Amino acid sequence: MRAADARAGLAKVPDGWADLVVADVFSGTRTPAHLTSAEFLDEVRRALAPGGVFAANHADGPPLAHLRGQIATAAARFPELALIADPAVLRGKRFGNAVLVASDRPLPVAELTRRAASDPHPARVEHGRALTDFAGGAVPVTDAVAVASPAPPASVFQ
Repeated sequence: MRAADARAGLAKVPDGWADLVVADVFSGTRTPAHLTSAEFLDEVRRALAPGGVFAANHADGPPLAHLRGQIATAAARFPELALIADPAVLRGKRFGNAVLVASDRPLPVAELTRRAASDPHPARVEHGRALTDFAGGAVPVTDAVAVASPAPPASVFQ
């Protein structure tokens, strides 16, 4: 574990250094823009060993444009994706968190689904065509257009 700006820290590690990269990064209540782009994911891919896994916590709310953009961005860099979130968040009913998991190898979707469904706060897993449909034609985010994740409504903290 290293404490540093995620992008700057990744730039300092050797190629193939990590089996797992977790991005649960917030500045205040928002993920900084430079950690939401394809160029950031290029650093993640470089740092991951073959078969490594990237997991990112994304916060968003209706209409889920930020999350859809993050899915499109990850899909442009990784062949395998899964999204884990509260069904109400996925339906755009409320602001919340979603964990996007990506790899260059098949993900254990059945196991993720079983564990997510049996959690004290059950979640749903989207994968494959359902995840592509959920992304709704969003396009990958680049450094040139990246913005910080949306701020949560004040009610989230009440």
